[in-house]
Amino acid sequence: MADLILEKTGVDFRKIYNFEEAKKLAESKGIKLEKHKNTVGHVMNEFFEEFCEAELIQPTFVYSYPIEVSPLTKKGKDPRYTERFELFVNGKELANAYTELNDPFDQKERFLAQLKAKELGDDEANEMDNDFIEALEYGMPPAGGIGMGIDRLVMLLTNQENIREVILFPMMKDR
Repeated sequence: MADLILEKTGVDFRKIYNFEEAKKLAESKGIKLEKHKNTVGHVMNEFFEEFCEAELIQPTFVYSYPIEVSPLTKKGKDPRYTERFELFVNGKELANAYTELNDPFDQKERFLAQLKAKELGDDEANEMDNDFIEALEYGMPPAGGIGMGIDRLVMLLTNQENIREVILFPMMKDR
């Protein structure tokens, strides 16, 4: 992800460790940050979504997502990033894959960060899942997976912009 952002904007997020610096860069590029997007990782993700995502026409795997936007994913070699990748085609995400976080202490910290984000207005933030943390304490072997929604594949094949146009079960459609 950092390489794509550097190529498109000239900003190298691997060298940015301070939120205030990242925030100034976002403002200089016209990116408005919501209250809960208050880390370098959030700003990095905003840069990716604003300047890179739509231009990924050829099948492209984007990897090393910031830890702040991947709350269930194991940390990578650089602890600011995770072991996660997404497949993009025609400017749209087709698949999401990652190594499952199996450290109960790390997971609890991530859930606590999600609760703070929820308080600041993040509607997508996860709740605390104490049962899951307890299960992790008993031990979970290394695991991972990939999710590729059939609806996203149908969107690609039918050249649809809105997922609601291809959803199998219409009760999710607007009336």
